[in-house]
Order: sequence, then structure tokens, then C-alpha cells
Amino acid sequence: MSAEPDLDALFAAAKAVQQKAYAPYSRFKVGAAILGDDGKVYPGCNVENAAYPVGACAEAGAISAMIAGGARTIRAIVVIGDGAELVTPCGACRQRIREFAAAETPIAIAGPEGIRARFSLAGLLPASFGPANLPT
Repeated sequence: MSAEPDLDALFAAAKAVQQKAYAPYSRFKVGAAILGDDGKVYPGCNVENAAYPVGACAEAGAISAMIAGGARTIRAIVVIGDGAELVTPCGACRQRIREFAAAETPIAIAGPEGIRARFSLAGLLPASFGPANLPT
């Protein structure tokens, strides 16, 4: 990988999009911002649904935006949520991130005041299953 990703810019994008989340049921808004391999920032927010299982996580929205924008690799991601605890990606989103990121890809977890913790993808999803596990 080239230069260290600008986590401040990703934090700003994640914080801005967090406010746009549609969370009328949980009232728990989450934002995410991805730095794609094209150098662009792709934000996403959670979108809830009255039929709870069909809601969408912020990370999934950001990944969809990245793919729609033409990028194919996550260089870094910031996830922001409110509250005292770290708001890390759920298991399904860790697997979604795995599809487009390398083991060393930085995943920063933020609260309203800024970055709280930093992980690699391998740290959040060790011994993961991904595209390389499938026959070509």
C-alpha cells in the first residue's frame, strides 16, 4: 500500500453521513466511510426497515457506493457510532469488508469526538474465508 490513509477525512465523511442515517426504530445512527483504491471516499449510513432483518448496515451502504463508483478495493474504513462502547462492524459486515479488503487494511472505530480504536481486518476477522479460498 502507498501512503497512510487520511483517517481524518474518512472520519469527517463518516460523521457527516451518520446524521443522515434512517434509524426510526433503534435511534442508533451509524456512519461509515471507505477510502477506495481510486482515492475517492465513499460514505454509507444505516437504513432501518419496519421488517427488521431487511435493514442495511452503514458499512454495506458504503461498500455498495464504492462498487457503484467503480472502485474495487477498500484501502481503509472508518465506522462511527454513539455511546460509550466501540461500534465495530457486525459479523456480516466484517465478511462484506473481507470481500474487498486485504488482511492489513485499517479499520478505525470512532465516536463523536474522533477515532477511538484502530484494527486491521485480520484483527477483527482472523482466519477469514474470502475469494482466495474459492477455486478459480
